[in-house]
Amino acid sequence: MLNLTYSYRIYPRLDQEAQMLAWLEQCRRVYNYALAERKDWINSRKCSVNACSIKQEYIIPADAPYPDYYKQQNALTLAKEGNLKLKAVHSQVLQDALKRLDKSFKFMQERGFGFPRFKKFGQYRSFVFPQLKSNPVNGFEIKLPKIGAMPINLHRPIPEGFEVKQVRVVLKPSGWYTQLILQANVSVPDVMPHGEPIGIDLGLEKFLALSTGELVERPRFFGDLHSKLRWLQRKLRNKKKGSANYRKLQAKIRALHEHIYNIRREFHFLTAHKLCDGAGMIFAEDLNLKMTSRGMLAKHCLDAAWGSFLEILKWTAWKRGVYFAKVDPNGTSQTCPNCGTHTGKKELSVRVHNCGECGYVTDRDVAAAQVVMKRGIVTVGQTVILPVEEGYLGTPMKQENSSVKKGSQHRTR
Repeated sequence: MLNLTYSYRIYPRLDQEAQMLAWLEQCRRVYNYALAERKDWINSRKCSVNACSIKQEYIIPADAPYPDYYKQQNALTLAKEGNLKLKAVHSQVLQDALKRLDKSFKFMQERGFGFPRFKKFGQYRSFVFPQLKSNPVNGFEIKLPKIGAMPINLHRPIPEGFEVKQVRVVLKPSGWYTQLILQANVSVPDVMPHGEPIGIDLGLEKFLALSTGELVERPRFFGDLHSKLRWLQRKLRNKKKGSANYRKLQAKIRALHEHIYNIRREFHFLTAHKLCDGAGMIFAEDLNLKMTSRGMLAKHCLDAAWGSFLEILKWTAWKRGVYFAKVDPNGTSQTCPNCGTHTGKKELSVRVHNCGECGYVTDRDVAAAQVVMKRGIVTVGQTVILPVEEGYLGTPMKQENSSVKKGSQHRTR
Protein backbone atom coordinates (compact mmCIF):
# COMPACT_ATOMS: atom_id res chain seq x y z
CA MET A 1 0.00 0.00 0.00
CA LEU A 2 1.48 3.33 -1.10
CA ASN A 3 0.41 6.66 0.40
CA LEU A 4 1.11 10.11 -1.02
CA THR A 5 0.17 13.58 0.21
CA TYR A 6 -0.49 16.34 -2.32
CA SER A 7 -1.09 19.91 -1.16
CA TYR A 8 -3.22 22.39 -3.14
CA ARG A 9 -4.40 25.94 -2.63
CA ILE A 10 -8.18 26.39 -2.21
CA TYR A 11 -10.29 29.56 -2.45
CA PRO A 12 -13.37 29.43 -0.19
CA ARG A 13 -16.13 32.04 -0.23
CA LEU A 14 -16.50 34.42 2.70
CA ASP A 15 -19.31 32.37 4.26
CA GLN A 16 -17.31 29.15 3.80
CA GLU A 17 -14.23 30.76 5.35
CA ALA A 18 -16.29 31.91 8.35
CA GLN A 19 -17.68 28.40 8.73
CA MET A 20 -14.23 26.79 8.61
CA LEU A 21 -12.89 29.29 11.15
CA ALA A 22 -15.79 28.40 13.45
CA TRP A 23 -14.97 24.71 13.01
CA LEU A 24 -11.34 25.32 13.95
CA GLU A 25 -12.43 27.14 17.10
CA GLN A 26 -14.77 24.33 18.14
CA CYS A 27 -12.05 21.75 17.51
CA ARG A 28 -9.68 23.80 19.65
CA ARG A 29 -12.18 23.90 22.51
CA VAL A 30 -12.81 20.18 22.33
CA TYR A 31 -9.06 19.54 22.31
CA ASN A 32 -8.46 21.81 25.34
CA TYR A 33 -11.40 20.35 27.29
CA ALA A 34 -10.23 16.79 26.69
CA LEU A 35 -6.66 17.74 27.63
CA ALA A 36 -7.85 19.39 30.87
CA GLU A 37 -9.86 16.28 31.70
CA ARG A 38 -6.84 14.02 31.30
CA LYS A 39 -4.54 16.43 33.08
CA ASP A 40 -6.84 16.71 36.12
CA TRP A 41 -7.13 12.92 36.34
CA ILE A 42 -3.32 12.55 36.27
CA ASN A 43 -2.79 15.31 38.85
CA SER A 44 -5.31 13.72 41.20
CA ARG A 45 -3.12 10.59 41.33
CA LYS A 46 0.19 12.33 42.00
CA CYS A 47 0.10 12.86 45.77
CA SER A 48 0.54 10.14 48.37
CA VAL A 49 -2.47 8.63 50.09
CA ASN A 50 -1.47 10.03 53.49
CA ALA A 51 -0.27 13.45 52.32
CA CYS A 52 -1.63 16.35 50.28
CA SER A 53 0.05 19.39 48.82
CA ILE A 54 -0.05 22.62 50.84
CA LYS A 55 -1.48 24.78 48.05
CA GLN A 56 -4.23 22.73 46.40
CA GLU A 57 -5.25 19.22 45.46
CA TYR A 58 -7.31 17.63 42.70
CA ILE A 59 -10.10 15.52 44.15
CA ILE A 60 -11.41 12.92 41.72
CA PRO A 61 -12.99 9.67 42.97
CA ALA A 62 -10.57 6.78 43.17
CA ASP A 63 -12.80 4.56 41.08
CA ALA A 64 -13.05 7.12 38.24
CA PRO A 65 -11.56 5.52 35.10
CA TYR A 66 -8.90 7.23 33.03
CA PRO A 67 -10.55 9.40 30.32
CA ASP A 68 -9.07 7.70 27.27
CA TYR A 69 -10.07 8.32 23.67
CA TYR A 70 -13.13 6.04 23.67
CA LYS A 71 -14.61 7.47 26.87
CA GLN A 72 -14.08 11.03 25.66
CA GLN A 73 -15.61 10.14 22.30
CA ASN A 74 -18.75 8.85 24.01
CA ALA A 75 -18.88 11.98 26.16
CA LEU A 76 -18.56 14.13 23.03
CA THR A 77 -21.62 12.45 21.51
CA LEU A 78 -23.67 13.35 24.58
CA ALA A 79 -22.30 16.92 24.66
CA LYS A 80 -23.36 17.54 21.05
CA GLU A 81 -27.03 16.97 21.90
CA GLY A 82 -27.33 20.23 23.81
CA ASN A 83 -24.72 22.32 21.99
CA LEU A 84 -25.70 23.70 18.59
CA LYS A 85 -22.17 24.94 17.82
CA LEU A 86 -20.74 21.45 18.29
CA LYS A 87 -23.60 19.98 16.30
CA ALA A 88 -22.79 22.23 13.34
CA VAL A 89 -19.33 20.67 12.98
CA HIS A 90 -18.87 17.43 11.06
CA SER A 91 -18.85 14.57 13.58
CA GLN A 92 -15.64 12.95 12.33
CA VAL A 93 -13.85 16.30 12.34
CA LEU A 94 -14.47 16.64 16.09
CA GLN A 95 -13.46 13.04 16.67
CA ASP A 96 -10.18 13.73 14.89
CA ALA A 97 -9.40 16.44 17.49
CA LEU A 98 -9.65 13.75 20.19
CA LYS A 99 -7.51 11.39 18.08
CA ARG A 100 -4.87 14.09 17.75
CA LEU A 101 -4.75 14.49 21.53
CA ASP A 102 -4.57 10.72 22.02
CA LYS A 103 -1.64 10.50 19.58
CA SER A 104 0.15 13.27 21.50
CA PHE A 105 -0.13 11.31 24.76
CA LYS A 106 1.08 8.10 23.13
CA PHE A 107 4.00 9.96 21.55
CA MET A 108 4.85 11.47 24.94
CA GLN A 109 4.87 8.02 26.55
CA GLU A 110 7.22 6.68 23.88
CA ARG A 111 9.68 9.56 24.20
CA GLY A 112 9.32 10.14 27.95
CA PHE A 113 8.83 13.90 27.63
CA GLY A 114 6.69 16.48 25.83
CA PHE A 115 3.42 16.77 27.77
CA PRO A 116 0.69 18.14 25.43
CA ARG A 117 -0.08 21.85 25.83
CA PHE A 118 -3.29 23.81 25.61
CA LYS A 119 -3.99 25.48 22.27
CA LYS A 120 -4.37 29.25 22.42
CA PHE A 121 -6.76 31.12 20.17
CA GLY A 122 -5.53 30.79 16.59
CA GLN A 123 -3.09 27.95 17.29
CA TYR A 124 -5.40 25.19 16.05
CA ARG A 125 -4.99 25.55 12.29
CA SER A 126 -6.21 22.35 10.61
CA PHE A 127 -8.98 19.79 10.63
CA VAL A 128 -9.39 16.44 8.86
CA PHE A 129 -12.11 14.54 7.05
CA PRO A 130 -10.90 10.98 7.77
CA GLN A 131 -13.47 9.27 5.55
CA LEU A 132 -15.01 10.24 2.22
CA LYS A 133 -17.88 8.57 0.39
CA SER A 134 -16.60 9.60 -3.06
CA ASN A 135 -13.84 11.56 -4.76
CA PRO A 136 -14.21 15.17 -3.55
CA VAL A 137 -12.26 16.62 -6.52
CA ASN A 138 -14.32 17.32 -9.63
CA GLY A 139 -12.44 19.22 -12.31
CA PHE A 140 -11.06 22.35 -10.66
CA GLU A 141 -13.42 22.20 -7.69
CA ILE A 142 -13.32 20.32 -4.41
CA LYS A 143 -16.47 19.55 -2.44
CA LEU A 144 -16.08 19.24 1.32
CA PRO A 145 -18.82 17.70 3.50
CA LYS A 146 -21.15 20.29 5.13
CA ILE A 147 -19.06 23.11 3.61
CA GLY A 148 -19.70 22.81 -0.10
CA ALA A 149 -17.74 23.19 -3.32
CA MET A 150 -14.92 25.69 -3.77
CA PRO A 151 -12.21 26.32 -6.39
CA ILE A 152 -8.94 24.39 -6.06
CA ASN A 153 -5.66 25.10 -7.80
CA LEU A 154 -4.68 21.71 -9.24
CA HIS A 155 -1.16 22.73 -10.18
CA ARG A 156 -0.34 19.03 -10.70
CA PRO A 157 -2.80 16.27 -11.58
CA ILE A 158 -3.67 13.44 -9.22
CA PRO A 159 -1.75 10.32 -10.36
CA GLU A 160 -3.73 7.59 -12.06
CA GLY A 161 -4.60 4.62 -9.88
CA PHE A 162 -4.64 6.67 -6.68
CA GLU A 163 -7.76 7.23 -4.58
CA VAL A 164 -8.41 10.17 -2.25
CA LYS A 165 -8.76 8.63 1.20
CA GLN A 166 -8.58 11.68 3.48
CA VAL A 167 -8.68 15.46 3.19
CA ARG A 168 -6.97 17.86 5.57
CA VAL A 169 -7.83 21.56 5.47
CA VAL A 170 -5.01 23.83 6.68
CA LEU A 171 -5.05 27.55 7.42
CA LYS A 172 -1.74 29.29 6.69
CA PRO A 173 -0.85 32.99 6.72
CA SER A 174 -0.91 32.97 2.92
CA GLY A 175 -4.40 31.43 2.72
CA TRP A 176 -6.29 28.14 2.84
CA TYR A 177 -4.79 24.86 1.64
CA THR A 178 -6.01 21.29 1.35
CA GLN A 179 -3.84 18.22 1.69
CA LEU A 180 -5.14 15.20 -0.19
CA ILE A 181 -4.00 11.87 1.24
CA LEU A 182 -3.84 9.55 -1.79
CA GLN A 183 -3.65 5.78 -1.63
CA ALA A 184 -2.92 3.08 -4.19
CA ASN A 185 -2.81 -0.67 -3.77
CA VAL A 186 0.66 -1.13 -5.20
CA SER A 187 3.86 -2.59 -3.85
CA VAL A 188 7.05 -0.60 -4.36
CA PRO A 189 10.29 -2.63 -4.15
CA ASP A 190 13.06 -1.52 -1.85
CA VAL A 191 15.97 0.39 -3.35
CA MET A 192 19.07 -1.80 -3.33
CA PRO A 193 22.66 -0.51 -3.19
CA HIS A 194 23.97 0.29 -6.64
CA GLY A 195 25.86 2.90 -8.62
CA GLU A 196 28.24 5.61 -7.52
CA PRO A 197 28.44 6.18 -3.72
CA ILE A 198 28.78 9.56 -2.04
CA GLY A 199 28.99 10.57 1.59
CA ILE A 200 27.76 13.86 3.02
CA ASP A 201 28.74 15.79 6.12
CA LEU A 202 26.43 18.48 7.50
CA GLY A 203 27.87 21.61 9.07
CA LEU A 204 27.38 25.27 9.87
CA GLU A 205 30.26 26.93 8.04
CA LYS A 206 29.28 24.94 4.94
CA PHE A 207 25.83 23.44 4.80
CA LEU A 208 27.07 20.34 3.02
CA ALA A 209 30.42 18.74 2.30
CA LEU A 210 30.51 15.89 -0.22
CA SER A 211 33.00 13.08 -0.37
CA THR A 212 33.79 14.24 -3.93
CA GLY A 213 35.26 17.45 -2.50
CA GLU A 214 32.33 19.71 -3.34
CA LEU A 215 31.18 22.22 -0.71
CA VAL A 216 27.67 23.70 -0.56
CA GLU A 217 27.27 27.12 1.05
CA ARG A 218 24.73 27.49 3.85
CA PRO A 219 22.12 30.18 3.23
CA ARG A 220 21.18 32.15 6.35
CA PHE A 221 17.42 31.74 5.99
CA PHE A 222 16.50 33.13 9.39
CA GLY A 223 19.60 35.28 9.84
CA ASP A 224 19.02 37.33 6.70
CA LEU A 225 15.47 38.22 7.75
CA HIS A 226 16.08 38.38 11.48
CA SER A 227 16.38 42.18 11.52
CA LYS A 228 13.03 42.58 9.79
CA LEU A 229 11.40 40.10 12.16
CA ARG A 230 12.87 41.86 15.18
CA TRP A 231 11.61 45.22 13.87
CA LEU A 232 8.07 43.85 13.47
CA GLN A 233 8.11 42.29 16.92
CA ARG A 234 9.32 45.55 18.43
CA LYS A 235 6.40 47.37 16.81
CA LEU A 236 4.00 44.68 18.04
CA ARG A 237 5.16 45.22 21.61
CA ASN A 238 3.96 48.85 21.52
CA LYS A 239 0.48 48.03 20.20
CA LYS A 240 -2.58 47.43 22.34
CA LYS A 241 -3.17 43.72 22.61
CA GLY A 242 -6.23 42.65 20.61
CA SER A 243 -6.52 45.87 18.59
CA ALA A 244 -6.81 45.98 14.80
CA ASN A 245 -3.20 47.16 14.36
CA TYR A 246 -2.05 44.41 16.73
CA ARG A 247 -3.73 41.76 14.59
CA LYS A 248 -2.31 43.26 11.39
CA LEU A 249 1.22 43.08 12.75
CA GLN A 250 0.62 39.52 13.90
CA ALA A 251 -0.42 38.60 10.37
CA LYS A 252 2.78 40.17 8.98
CA ILE A 253 4.93 38.24 11.45
CA ARG A 254 3.21 34.97 10.58
CA ALA A 255 3.66 35.68 6.86
CA LEU A 256 7.36 36.34 7.38
CA HIS A 257 7.82 33.06 9.27
CA GLU A 258 6.04 31.22 6.46
CA HIS A 259 8.31 32.90 3.90
CA ILE A 260 11.40 31.75 5.82
CA TYR A 261 9.99 28.22 5.97
CA ASN A 262 9.24 28.18 2.23
CA ILE A 263 12.68 29.33 1.08
CA ARG A 264 14.39 26.88 3.46
CA ARG A 265 12.24 23.99 2.22
CA GLU A 266 12.86 24.91 -1.42
CA PHE A 267 16.61 24.93 -0.83
CA HIS A 268 16.43 21.52 0.84
CA PHE A 269 14.50 19.98 -2.06
CA LEU A 270 16.79 21.48 -4.71
CA THR A 271 19.87 20.27 -2.84
CA ALA A 272 18.40 16.78 -2.39
CA HIS A 273 17.60 16.45 -6.09
CA LYS A 274 21.06 17.68 -7.03
CA LEU A 275 22.64 15.00 -4.81
CA CYS A 276 20.48 12.32 -6.42
CA ASP A 277 21.46 13.40 -9.95
CA GLY A 278 24.93 11.93 -9.85
CA ALA A 279 24.74 9.17 -7.24
CA GLY A 280 23.38 5.67 -6.80
CA MET A 281 24.04 5.53 -3.04
CA ILE A 282 23.99 8.36 -0.50
CA PHE A 283 25.27 7.97 3.05
CA ALA A 284 24.77 10.47 5.88
CA GLU A 285 25.52 10.64 9.59
CA ASP A 286 22.90 9.47 12.05
CA LEU A 287 23.05 12.69 14.07
CA ASN A 288 21.60 13.32 17.52
CA LEU A 289 19.56 16.32 16.44
CA LYS A 290 18.18 16.88 19.92
CA MET A 291 21.64 17.80 21.22
CA THR A 292 22.37 20.13 18.30
CA SER A 293 19.34 22.26 19.23
CA ARG A 294 21.00 23.31 22.49
CA GLY A 295 23.87 25.61 23.34
CA MET A 296 25.12 28.83 21.86
CA LEU A 297 24.86 27.53 18.27
CA ALA A 298 21.29 26.29 18.70
CA LYS A 299 19.75 29.08 16.61
CA HIS A 300 22.09 28.40 13.68
CA CYS A 301 21.50 24.63 13.88
CA LEU A 302 17.74 25.11 13.90
CA ASP A 303 18.03 27.56 11.01
CA ALA A 304 19.93 24.98 8.96
CA ALA A 305 17.22 22.39 9.81
CA TRP A 306 19.37 19.29 9.33
CA GLY A 307 16.62 16.94 10.45
CA SER A 308 14.18 18.32 7.91
CA PHE A 309 16.80 18.08 5.17
CA LEU A 310 17.62 14.44 5.97
CA GLU A 311 13.92 13.52 5.85
CA ILE A 312 13.54 15.30 2.50
CA LEU A 313 16.71 13.63 1.19
CA LYS A 314 15.46 10.21 2.30
CA TRP A 315 12.12 10.74 0.54
CA THR A 316 13.71 12.17 -2.62
CA ALA A 317 16.24 9.33 -2.81
CA TRP A 318 13.50 6.71 -2.45
CA LYS A 319 11.38 8.40 -5.10
CA ARG A 320 14.26 8.55 -7.57
CA GLY A 321 15.60 5.05 -6.92
CA VAL A 322 18.73 6.08 -4.99
CA TYR A 323 19.85 4.04 -2.00
CA PHE A 324 20.01 6.12 1.20
CA ALA A 325 21.34 5.03 4.60
CA LYS A 326 22.66 6.55 7.81
CA VAL A 327 25.90 5.51 9.47
CA ASP A 328 27.51 5.88 12.88
CA PRO A 329 28.60 9.53 13.30
CA ASN A 330 31.12 8.95 16.10
CA GLY A 331 34.66 10.01 15.23
CA THR A 332 34.09 10.95 11.58
CA SER A 333 36.15 14.13 11.98
CA GLN A 334 38.87 12.34 13.96
CA THR A 335 39.59 9.56 11.46
CA CYS A 336 41.76 9.73 8.37
CA PRO A 337 39.71 8.60 5.35
CA ASN A 338 42.83 7.31 3.61
CA CYS A 339 44.63 5.17 6.19
CA GLY A 340 42.01 4.97 8.96
CA THR A 341 44.31 6.43 11.63
CA HIS A 342 42.72 8.18 14.58
CA THR A 343 44.06 11.75 14.32
CA GLY A 344 42.69 13.00 17.64
CA LYS A 345 40.15 15.66 18.49
CA LYS A 346 40.20 18.81 16.38
CA GLU A 347 39.05 22.24 17.52
CA LEU A 348 36.33 23.90 15.46
CA SER A 349 38.86 26.50 14.30
CA VAL A 350 40.90 23.78 12.57
CA ARG A 351 39.39 23.49 9.09
CA VAL A 352 42.05 21.29 7.44
CA HIS A 353 42.59 17.57 7.88
CA ASN A 354 46.31 16.73 7.90
CA CYS A 355 47.16 13.11 8.66
CA GLY A 356 50.54 12.65 10.34
CA GLU A 357 50.73 8.99 9.29
CA CYS A 358 50.07 9.05 5.53
CA GLY A 359 50.26 12.80 4.83
CA TYR A 360 46.73 13.03 3.41
CA VAL A 361 45.58 16.68 3.36
CA THR A 362 42.09 17.88 2.56
CA ASP A 363 39.26 19.97 3.94
CA ARG A 364 38.09 18.83 7.36
CA ASP A 365 34.43 18.45 6.35
CA VAL A 366 35.34 16.68 3.10
CA ALA A 367 37.45 14.20 5.07
CA ALA A 368 34.49 13.53 7.38
CA ALA A 369 32.24 12.96 4.34
CA GLN A 370 34.76 10.48 2.94
CA VAL A 371 34.76 8.60 6.24
CA VAL A 372 30.96 8.53 6.16
CA MET A 373 31.03 7.10 2.64
CA LYS A 374 33.57 4.43 3.66
CA ARG A 375 31.43 3.34 6.58
CA GLY A 376 28.35 3.22 4.37
CA ILE A 377 30.09 1.09 1.75
CA VAL A 378 31.34 -1.31 4.43
CA THR A 379 27.76 -1.56 5.71
CA VAL A 380 26.36 -2.60 2.33
CA GLY A 381 29.30 -4.93 1.70
CA GLN A 382 30.85 -3.49 -1.44
CA THR A 383 34.38 -2.68 -2.54
CA VAL A 384 35.08 0.54 -4.39
CA ILE A 385 38.35 2.13 -5.51
CA LEU A 386 38.20 5.89 -5.26
CA PRO A 387 39.53 7.72 -8.34
CA VAL A 388 42.62 9.87 -7.90
CA GLU A 389 41.32 12.62 -10.17
CA GLU A 390 38.55 13.42 -7.70
CA GLY A 391 40.96 14.23 -4.91
CA TYR A 392 41.51 10.78 -3.37
CA LEU A 393 44.57 8.63 -3.02
CA GLY A 394 42.87 5.69 -4.72
CA THR A 395 42.87 3.34 -1.73
CA PRO A 396 40.56 0.28 -2.08
CA MET A 397 37.97 -0.17 0.62
CA LYS A 398 37.88 -3.36 2.65
CA GLN A 399 34.85 -5.58 2.54
CA GLU A 400 34.07 -6.32 6.19
CA ASN A 401 30.36 -7.05 6.22
CA SER A 402 28.43 -8.64 3.40
CA SER A 403 25.01 -8.36 5.05
CA VAL A 404 22.63 -5.91 3.42
CA LYS A 405 19.73 -4.61 5.48
CA LYS A 406 16.65 -5.28 3.41
CA GLY A 407 13.29 -3.69 3.91
CA SER A 408 14.63 -0.70 5.88
CA GLN A 409 14.31 1.85 3.09
CA HIS A 410 10.63 1.37 2.22
CA ARG A 411 8.81 4.63 2.53
CA THR A 412 5.10 5.34 2.23
CA ARG A 413 3.86 8.84 1.99
